[in-house]
Amino acid sequence: MRSALQAAQAYRDAAQAALAERLAARPIDEEQRAAHGFAWVATTVAALTAVLDWCESGGESNPLDAKVATLAFAESIAQLVGGLPMGQNEMFRPADLGLGAEARALADASAELLDAGHAALRAEVAAALAAEQWPSETLHDADLDAIRDQFRRFTDAEIVPHAHRWHLANALIPDATVRAMADLGTFGVCIPEEFGGLGLSKLVMCLVTEELSRGWIGAGSLGTRSEIAGELIATGGTDAQKAEWLPRIASGAILPTAVFTEPDVGSDLGSLQTRARFAQGRWVIDGAKTWITHAARSDLMTLLARTLPDARGYAGLSMLLVPKPRGTDADPFPAAGMSGSEIAVLGYRGMREYALQFDGMAAPADALLGGVEGQGFKQLMRTFEGARIQTAARAVGVARRALELGLDYAMNRRQFGRAIIAFPRVADKLAMSVVDFVMARELAYAAARAKDSGKRCDIEAGMAKLLAARAAWVNADASLQIHGGNGYALEYEISRVLCDARILNIFEGAAEIQAQVIARGLIEGRN
Repeated sequence: MRSALQAAQAYRDAAQAALAERLAARPIDEEQRAAHGFAWVATTVAALTAVLDWCESGGESNPLDAKVATLAFAESIAQLVGGLPMGQNEMFRPADLGLGAEARALADASAELLDAGHAALRAEVAAALAAEQWPSETLHDADLDAIRDQFRRFTDAEIVPHAHRWHLANALIPDATVRAMADLGTFGVCIPEEFGGLGLSKLVMCLVTEELSRGWIGAGSLGTRSEIAGELIATGGTDAQKAEWLPRIASGAILPTAVFTEPDVGSDLGSLQTRARFAQGRWVIDGAKTWITHAARSDLMTLLARTLPDARGYAGLSMLLVPKPRGTDADPFPAAGMSGSEIAVLGYRGMREYALQFDGMAAPADALLGGVEGQGFKQLMRTFEGARIQTAARAVGVARRALELGLDYAMNRRQFGRAIIAFPRVADKLAMSVVDFVMARELAYAAARAKDSGKRCDIEAGMAKLLAARAAWVNADASLQIHGGNGYALEYEISRVLCDARILNIFEGAAEIQAQVIARGLIEGRN
């Protein structure tokens, strides 16, 4: 695997050089297919690096690790050589960047892996899962492993038994569950201790998010808003804003919501039209926002608005900390000058999605984050790395839950006199699902470690989200297929997991946006 990785790295370098040559003559948007294909190549190689590091760090304590790693290398290199899926009907092939010779060299260097055939190995992995053997997950740190165990026990007791019922009822996560999550420190994982948080790492945030999302993506996502608000205020707020908001966010007394997206704008934040003007000692907000998660039950909005109307694009944007009364089912938006309507969605429930309208809503004089106008976009960009790593962790949790459900069904469903896990096509799905899960998990952890080191890691964060979102969807789809017709029935949990998995490729930057960030960053040397 080590020699195969070196060959894959050489292939990635050749792809980067070929893309750079093209981009010297044409803008990246005109070479989008080639650029995004290169991003997938680089992401795949980064995932193989993370998997090999994981496999080697465990020694020989768990024989299953080497089997999973071998399958990860064999399949990934086969895709690099033959065709790498960027989507269900979009394949990036070596010819798209004129890499035919380089692909053949990669195939020759990896012939032992590619020519072996791995049907027996896949069967062994599936049999190990059936025997309740899983790939190693220890982080070789007793405290980190204890945190994972604590949140796993909580999720198994408080989330898993109820999540599907909550989903079918389109119910909010119960207040009692939110309080229990707060008691565990969920909302203050990365908030500094001096402000009442735990002051822990992004890697810990990944563990917490992964386990909660394994129970239900809504539970794992509830902390995302606190993570975004906490990082915005901790890195960009005034001393007074930090003292006022961070302790209450960390304790769960305040539930924030992120209010950024607008109708017909999407990722083009420079075109935001919501206005905020300072008048008579307060900020006055007018405009519309959409796809705002948890808007009704929240107490604080981190709201991106245009406060400098004469400044073009991003330069006119500012971030406001806008307090609001918590809504109820009878009156979801009791604040004067604010109204909203729920957006019905397939999955990702538990907090609800809303379209919001602002008509002269007032915010306090000290609502401007950091006290300086025109910094909103920069302030928000500083949070995107952490938010995308956390989204990758959500996807890892969903990918694992899909695998758990498929495995349980395959072991208990009998056809033609035997459990269906005995059939190779079912066993193959389970084996490759655990491979995709491990690759996504290890790449997410690698991104978190990069963030914790203090380095810029927009590329690593984008790679983690890109790969993990695909793994969640692939695993959910495979698990539903294992369930057969029952998987399409609302009563089965996998129907929810499939719907939940689909959003992961869209929010916090769609897969296409991630690929653009990765390609541009690597070409411009921001690794």
